[in-house]
Amino acid sequence: MTPFGEPIQLGESFVGDGANAAHINTVLGRTGSGAETAWATALATPRAGFAPFVTILQPGVPVKPFTLFVNKAAIEGDTHGNITWGAAQAGVAAGVADAVAGGVIPESEVDELRIIAAVWVNPAANDEDAVFRNNREATRTALANGASRLPTTAEVLAALKHPHNPFYAGQR
Repeated sequence: MTPFGEPIQLGESFVGDGANAAHINTVLGRTGSGAETAWATALATPRAGFAPFVTILQPGVPVKPFTLFVNKAAIEGDTHGNITWGAAQAGVAAGVADAVAGGVIPESEVDELRIIAAVWVNPAANDEDAVFRNNREATRTALANGASRLPTTAEVLAALKHPHNPFYAGQR
């Protein structure tokens, strides 16, 4: 069980707007769980345009809990690759560390947990600092949402009245 009594915690967050926005999905689970199996499988099975890797705060300093960065957009050129592997990855690592520092993830349990972060970086992203900030906040928020089991069912049902997202304005 995770620190909050669940076998896994699922989180989601979207922060920012335009090409530099961040969309994060997280899976947090214990070592020895299905989440760890998925973590190891994803790490061991890269494919063209998608190469999962362990996030770091600095070279040689992986964030804890160990976090696997899985890109949701195939890498499209050097700029997109550098922003994904650089600013977005650093933002995810910082967001995980923020979640530990803020008590969302108990520091005493970081070695027993694994995180998968599925990360959207728009191929048109062009502002490394905005991408870093947005991914940091989206990661911390996704983990907090997972810990709190958000959104509530009431929020989901209320949103049903006008489904939309940053790429679809919804029916008018």
